[in-house]
Formats: sequence, structure tokens, C-alpha cells
Amino acid sequence: QVQLVESGGGLVQAGDSLRLSCAASGVRFSMADISWYRQAPGKQRELVAIITSGGFLNYADSVKGRFTISRNAAKNTVDLQMNSLKPEDTAVYYCNADARRWGRESYWGRGTQVTVSS
Repeated sequence: QVQLVESGGGLVQAGDSLRLSCAASGVRFSMADISWYRQAPGKQRELVAIITSGGFLNYADSVKGRFTISRNAAKNTVDLQMNSLKPEDTAVYYCNADARRWGRESYWGRGTQVTVSS
């Protein structure tokens, strides 16, 4: 059984930093493309950042230069370092592990709330 667990969310002020972490069991991140998504109230879920199994990185334009995604193979975790946070970054952040290229499924965590006050 695959389980993704996000942690690190919280309430911060604009300009602060947070580091989110996604820990997995049942799937190796080296055999999946890992993404962070977010969903703000009343809005669609949107892609924030992705790191593929081969190490390719990509970011939403709104977070480029502020957020950094990284993978720790030994711990089987993927982190999202978020700097210079803005109120518009407020959302529930979800971890996704897409293992369909390896004949498996796409898996989601339950999310962690990030709230940025102005």
C-alpha cells in the first residue's frame, strides 16, 4: 500500500520561509515523478513544482526563484523549500507521486495547509 505524508505546513507572515516534506512508503521516489501541487479556496489545484526520476526540475512561473524542490533518495523524501512567501501562496499543498511510467499509478497525499498572512 502506497502512502504519501506531507508535513511542514503552518501559519507564517509574508516574507517568511517554510520547508515542506513529502515522505513515501510503498513507492520509491527514484521510480516516480514527484510533484507538489496546491489548491487555494475556490480555485483549481495547480502544479507548483516537479522533479522527475531523472532529476529534471520545473516550476510554476509564480514560484520561480522563490521555491526549490529537492529529493533525498536515502530518506525517500521530496522537499519543497519556500522562501519569500506571499499571501497568494496560501493553499493546501499536496504531494503527488506519478509512477505510471513504471506501470503503477499516480498517488496523492492528504495535503498540508500553508497560510501566509500579510
